[in-house]
Amino acid sequence: MKTFFLILVLCFISISSAFSQKVYVTDWKSEADYKVYITDWKSEANVIAYVTDWKSEAKPKSGIWFFTDWKSEADIKIYYTDWKSEADLIVYFTDWKSEAKWSK
Repeated sequence: MKTFFLILVLCFISISSAFSQKVYVTDWKSEADYKVYITDWKSEANVIAYVTDWKSEAKPKSGIWFFTDWKSEADIKIYYTDWKSEADLIVYFTDWKSEAKWSK
């Protein structure tokens, strides 16, 4: 029973960190958690992201992203790719906080 709860807690931690929104942009594809393609079309995006200047606004699954300069502070590391077929996430950046969401 103890093992079951330990596994459950580890799964919760990994799932919640996968959807956290403090983001670090890396220059190395191998270091990234997600390869990201930026689209001009909201309809083809997995994530509609709003960029905030406030770290406290970045919440799990909110789509509100805070970009950090420190890799150790980030919840996820992303690498920008020029190829949609290579991407794990397709992201559309919005100017409106109310549109932000994570649909993947």
